[in-house]
Amino acid sequence: MIVVTGATGNVGRPLTQALAETGEQVTAVSRHAVAVPDGVRHVTADLAELTSLTPALDGAKALFLLLSGDLHAPEARPADIIGLAAGSGVRRVVLLSSQGVATRPLGPSRVAMRAVEDALRESGLDWAVLRPGGFASNALAWAESVRTQGTVAAPFGDVGVPVIDPADIAEVAAACLLDDRRTGGVYELTGPEVITPRQQAEAIAAALGSPVRFHELTRDEAKATMTRFVPAELADDTLDIISAPNPDELRISPDVERVLGRAPRPFDGWVARNIAVFR
Repeated sequence: MIVVTGATGNVGRPLTQALAETGEQVTAVSRHAVAVPDGVRHVTADLAELTSLTPALDGAKALFLLLSGDLHAPEARPADIIGLAAGSGVRRVVLLSSQGVATRPLGPSRVAMRAVEDALRESGLDWAVLRPGGFASNALAWAESVRTQGTVAAPFGDVGVPVIDPADIAEVAAACLLDDRRTGGVYELTGPEVITPRQQAEAIAAALGSPVRFHELTRDEAKATMTRFVPAELADDTLDIISAPNPDELRISPDVERVLGRAPRPFDGWVARNIAVFR
Protein backbone atom coordinates (compact mmCIF):
# COMPACT_ATOMS: atom_id res chain seq x y z
CA MET A 1 0.00 0.00 0.00
CA ILE A 2 1.10 3.55 -0.76
CA VAL A 3 0.06 6.47 1.45
CA VAL A 4 -0.39 9.91 -0.12
CA THR A 5 -0.51 12.91 2.22
CA GLY A 6 -1.95 16.16 0.95
CA ALA A 7 -4.13 13.97 -1.23
CA THR A 8 -6.68 16.68 -2.06
CA GLY A 9 -4.14 19.21 -3.34
CA ASN A 10 -2.79 20.11 -6.75
CA VAL A 11 -0.10 17.42 -6.53
CA GLY A 12 -1.73 14.87 -4.25
CA ARG A 13 -4.95 14.56 -6.24
CA PRO A 14 -3.38 13.56 -9.58
CA LEU A 15 -0.82 11.41 -7.77
CA THR A 16 -3.55 9.48 -5.97
CA GLN A 17 -5.38 8.96 -9.26
CA ALA A 18 -2.23 7.87 -11.10
CA LEU A 19 -1.28 5.33 -8.42
CA ALA A 20 -4.81 3.93 -8.25
CA GLU A 21 -4.81 3.43 -12.02
CA THR A 22 -1.73 1.21 -11.73
CA GLY A 23 -3.68 -1.17 -9.49
CA GLU A 24 -1.76 -0.19 -6.34
CA GLN A 25 -3.58 -0.07 -3.02
CA VAL A 26 -3.64 3.61 -2.05
CA THR A 27 -4.53 5.46 1.13
CA ALA A 28 -5.34 9.15 0.65
CA VAL A 29 -4.69 11.36 3.66
CA SER A 30 -6.21 14.81 4.17
CA ARG A 31 -7.45 16.97 7.03
CA HIS A 32 -11.07 16.69 5.98
CA ALA A 33 -13.27 13.97 4.51
CA VAL A 34 -13.34 14.13 0.71
CA ALA A 35 -14.33 12.00 -2.26
CA VAL A 36 -11.52 9.79 -3.55
CA PRO A 37 -11.17 7.54 -6.60
CA ASP A 38 -12.86 4.15 -6.50
CA GLY A 39 -10.81 1.63 -4.55
CA VAL A 40 -8.82 4.28 -2.64
CA ARG A 41 -9.02 4.30 1.15
CA HIS A 42 -9.32 7.71 2.82
CA VAL A 43 -7.99 8.62 6.27
CA THR A 44 -8.47 11.97 7.97
CA ALA A 45 -5.28 13.14 9.67
CA ASP A 46 -3.41 16.31 10.62
CA LEU A 47 0.34 15.94 10.14
CA ALA A 48 0.96 18.41 12.96
CA GLU A 49 -0.55 15.72 15.25
CA LEU A 50 1.56 12.63 14.64
CA THR A 51 -0.75 10.13 16.30
CA SER A 52 -3.50 10.98 13.81
CA LEU A 53 -1.30 9.63 11.00
CA THR A 54 -0.71 6.22 12.61
CA PRO A 55 -3.88 4.52 11.23
CA ALA A 56 -3.01 5.62 7.69
CA LEU A 57 0.44 4.02 7.88
CA ASP A 58 -0.80 0.61 9.00
CA GLY A 59 0.35 -1.85 6.32
CA ALA A 60 1.98 0.81 4.14
CA LYS A 61 5.12 0.13 2.12
CA ALA A 62 5.64 3.66 0.79
CA LEU A 63 4.73 7.23 1.73
CA PHE A 64 4.44 10.43 -0.27
CA LEU A 65 5.09 13.20 2.24
CA LEU A 66 3.74 16.68 1.56
CA LEU A 67 4.06 18.89 4.62
CA SER A 68 2.63 22.23 3.44
CA GLY A 69 1.47 24.26 6.45
CA ASP A 70 2.24 21.38 8.79
CA LEU A 71 5.92 22.32 8.53
CA HIS A 72 5.19 25.64 10.25
CA ALA A 73 2.46 24.69 12.71
CA PRO A 74 3.07 25.49 16.39
CA GLU A 75 4.90 22.67 18.13
CA ALA A 76 5.30 20.87 14.79
CA ARG A 77 8.05 18.26 14.58
CA PRO A 78 7.82 17.29 10.92
CA ALA A 79 11.05 15.27 10.95
CA ASP A 80 9.39 12.94 13.47
CA ILE A 81 7.04 11.77 10.71
CA ILE A 82 10.02 9.98 9.16
CA GLY A 83 10.61 8.02 12.34
CA LEU A 84 6.91 7.23 12.67
CA ALA A 85 6.84 5.93 9.10
CA ALA A 86 9.91 3.75 9.64
CA GLY A 87 8.46 2.37 12.85
CA SER A 88 5.23 1.52 11.04
CA GLY A 89 7.04 -0.60 8.47
CA VAL A 90 7.19 1.93 5.62
CA ARG A 91 10.20 1.18 3.42
CA ARG A 92 10.19 4.15 1.03
CA VAL A 93 9.45 7.86 1.43
CA VAL A 94 9.18 10.41 -1.36
CA LEU A 95 9.37 13.92 0.09
CA LEU A 96 8.00 17.00 -1.65
CA SER A 97 10.56 19.61 -0.67
CA SER A 98 11.41 22.95 -2.29
CA GLN A 99 13.95 24.26 -4.78
CA GLY A 100 14.75 26.96 -2.24
CA VAL A 101 16.42 24.40 0.07
CA ALA A 102 19.35 24.53 -2.36
CA THR A 103 19.00 28.03 -3.83
CA ARG A 104 18.08 29.96 -0.64
CA PRO A 105 19.32 27.71 2.17
CA LEU A 106 19.18 30.37 4.90
CA GLY A 107 15.48 31.23 4.55
CA PRO A 108 13.61 30.12 7.70
CA SER A 109 11.21 27.87 5.82
CA ARG A 110 14.13 26.34 3.88
CA VAL A 111 16.07 25.58 7.06
CA ALA A 112 13.06 23.69 8.42
CA MET A 113 12.64 21.70 5.22
CA ARG A 114 16.35 20.89 5.06
CA ALA A 115 16.01 19.32 8.51
CA VAL A 116 13.28 17.02 7.18
CA GLU A 117 15.42 16.13 4.15
CA ASP A 118 18.35 15.31 6.45
CA ALA A 119 16.17 13.14 8.68
CA LEU A 120 15.01 11.21 5.63
CA ARG A 121 18.55 10.63 4.35
CA GLU A 122 19.63 9.36 7.75
CA SER A 123 16.57 7.15 8.28
CA GLY A 124 17.83 4.02 6.54
CA LEU A 125 14.72 4.05 4.31
CA ASP A 126 14.65 4.19 0.54
CA TRP A 127 14.03 7.81 -0.35
CA ALA A 128 13.69 10.43 -3.04
CA VAL A 129 13.45 14.20 -2.64
CA LEU A 130 11.50 16.37 -5.09
CA ARG A 131 12.46 20.04 -5.21
CA PRO A 132 10.05 21.95 -7.44
CA GLY A 133 10.27 25.67 -8.13
CA GLY A 134 7.15 27.80 -8.56
CA PHE A 135 3.87 26.03 -9.31
CA ALA A 136 1.74 26.85 -12.35
CA SER A 137 -1.27 26.28 -10.11
CA ASN A 138 -0.38 29.36 -8.05
CA ALA A 139 -2.31 31.14 -10.82
CA LEU A 140 -5.50 29.75 -9.27
CA ALA A 141 -5.22 32.66 -6.81
CA TRP A 142 -6.24 34.90 -9.73
CA ALA A 143 -9.32 32.93 -10.72
CA GLU A 144 -11.90 35.05 -8.92
CA SER A 145 -10.45 38.38 -10.08
CA VAL A 146 -10.28 37.10 -13.65
CA ARG A 147 -13.89 35.90 -13.52
CA THR A 148 -15.31 39.01 -11.88
CA GLN A 149 -13.01 41.83 -13.05
CA GLY A 150 -10.97 40.49 -15.95
CA THR A 151 -7.84 41.27 -13.94
CA VAL A 152 -4.69 39.53 -12.72
CA ALA A 153 -2.98 41.27 -9.79
CA ALA A 154 0.56 40.17 -8.93
CA PRO A 155 3.93 41.65 -7.94
CA PHE A 156 7.05 41.83 -10.12
CA GLY A 157 5.10 41.56 -13.37
CA ASP A 158 8.09 41.28 -15.66
CA VAL A 159 10.24 38.96 -13.54
CA GLY A 160 9.84 35.31 -14.53
CA VAL A 161 10.70 31.82 -13.28
CA PRO A 162 10.18 28.40 -14.95
CA VAL A 163 6.95 27.39 -13.18
CA ILE A 164 6.06 23.70 -13.19
CA ASP A 165 2.74 21.99 -13.79
CA PRO A 166 1.75 20.08 -10.61
CA ALA A 167 0.70 17.15 -12.80
CA ASP A 168 4.36 16.74 -13.76
CA ILE A 169 5.35 16.73 -10.09
CA ALA A 170 2.74 14.02 -9.49
CA GLU A 171 4.06 11.88 -12.34
CA VAL A 172 7.63 12.16 -11.09
CA ALA A 173 6.45 11.29 -7.58
CA ALA A 174 4.64 8.21 -8.89
CA ALA A 175 7.80 7.08 -10.69
CA CYS A 176 9.84 7.49 -7.50
CA LEU A 177 7.29 5.58 -5.44
CA LEU A 178 7.04 2.69 -7.90
CA ASP A 179 10.47 2.39 -9.55
CA ASP A 180 13.47 1.18 -7.55
CA ARG A 181 15.77 3.00 -9.99
CA ARG A 182 14.44 6.37 -8.81
CA THR A 183 15.41 6.13 -5.13
CA GLY A 184 18.36 7.84 -3.50
CA GLY A 185 18.10 10.95 -5.66
CA VAL A 186 17.18 14.63 -5.49
CA TYR A 187 15.08 15.87 -8.41
CA GLU A 188 14.95 19.57 -9.27
CA LEU A 189 11.62 20.11 -11.02
CA THR A 190 10.88 23.08 -13.28
CA GLY A 191 8.78 23.90 -16.28
CA PRO A 192 10.21 24.16 -19.81
CA GLU A 193 10.51 27.95 -19.95
CA VAL A 194 10.82 31.09 -17.87
CA ILE A 195 7.48 32.90 -17.80
CA THR A 196 6.54 36.18 -16.09
CA PRO A 197 3.27 36.96 -14.30
CA ARG A 198 2.34 39.34 -17.12
CA GLN A 199 2.91 36.55 -19.66
CA GLN A 200 0.84 34.18 -17.54
CA ALA A 201 -2.03 36.70 -17.64
CA GLU A 202 -1.66 36.83 -21.43
CA ALA A 203 -1.84 33.03 -21.61
CA ILE A 204 -5.06 33.04 -19.58
CA ALA A 205 -6.51 35.75 -21.83
CA ALA A 206 -5.61 33.76 -24.94
CA ALA A 207 -7.32 30.65 -23.58
CA LEU A 208 -10.41 32.63 -22.59
CA GLY A 209 -10.54 34.49 -25.88
CA SER A 210 -11.10 37.74 -23.98
CA PRO A 211 -8.83 40.46 -22.53
CA VAL A 212 -7.27 40.13 -19.08
CA ARG A 213 -5.75 43.27 -17.56
CA PHE A 214 -2.54 42.98 -15.52
CA HIS A 215 -2.26 45.04 -12.31
CA GLU A 216 1.15 45.11 -10.62
CA LEU A 217 1.12 44.89 -6.82
CA THR A 218 3.79 46.29 -4.55
CA ARG A 219 5.73 43.82 -2.43
CA ASP A 220 3.85 44.95 0.69
CA GLU A 221 0.50 44.50 -1.03
CA ALA A 222 1.49 41.03 -2.19
CA LYS A 223 2.70 40.02 1.26
CA ALA A 224 -0.53 41.20 2.87
CA THR A 225 -2.47 38.94 0.50
CA MET A 226 -0.15 35.95 0.91
CA THR A 227 -0.13 36.02 4.71
CA ARG A 228 -3.87 35.36 4.70
CA PHE A 229 -2.93 31.81 3.62
CA VAL A 230 0.70 31.13 4.61
CA PRO A 231 3.05 32.13 7.46
CA ALA A 232 4.82 35.49 7.07
CA GLU A 233 8.25 33.84 6.90
CA LEU A 234 7.16 31.67 3.97
CA ALA A 235 5.64 34.70 2.23
CA ASP A 236 8.93 36.59 2.59
CA ASP A 237 10.96 33.62 1.33
CA THR A 238 8.70 33.32 -1.72
CA LEU A 239 8.74 37.05 -2.47
CA ASP A 240 12.54 37.09 -2.25
CA ILE A 241 12.69 34.49 -5.01
CA ILE A 242 10.08 35.89 -7.37
CA SER A 243 11.41 39.44 -7.07
CA ALA A 244 15.00 38.57 -7.95
CA PRO A 245 15.53 34.92 -8.96
CA ASN A 246 19.15 33.86 -9.00
CA PRO A 247 20.74 31.88 -11.86
CA ASP A 248 19.91 28.53 -10.25
CA GLU A 249 16.26 29.54 -9.93
CA LEU A 250 16.15 30.51 -13.60
CA ARG A 251 17.75 27.28 -14.81
CA ILE A 252 15.58 24.85 -16.75
CA SER A 253 16.14 21.51 -15.06
CA PRO A 254 16.39 18.33 -17.15
CA ASP A 255 15.00 16.15 -14.35
CA VAL A 256 11.35 15.93 -15.48
CA GLU A 257 12.46 14.72 -18.90
CA ARG A 258 15.07 12.42 -17.35
CA VAL A 259 12.41 10.66 -15.26
CA LEU A 260 9.38 10.81 -17.57
CA GLY A 261 11.03 10.65 -20.99
CA ARG A 262 9.33 13.82 -22.17
CA ALA A 263 9.63 17.57 -21.72
CA PRO A 264 7.70 19.21 -18.87
CA ARG A 265 4.32 20.70 -19.72
CA PRO A 266 4.26 24.46 -20.50
CA PHE A 267 2.14 26.95 -18.57
CA ASP A 268 -0.38 27.35 -21.38
CA GLY A 269 -1.03 23.61 -21.22
CA TRP A 270 -1.90 23.93 -17.54
CA VAL A 271 -4.18 26.87 -18.36
CA ALA A 272 -5.97 24.90 -21.09
CA ARG A 273 -6.77 22.07 -18.67
CA ASN A 274 -7.98 24.45 -15.98
CA ILE A 275 -9.60 27.23 -17.98
CA ALA A 276 -13.07 26.52 -16.54
CA VAL A 277 -12.06 28.05 -13.19
CA PHE A 278 -11.28 31.36 -14.89
CA ARG A 279 -14.57 31.67 -16.81
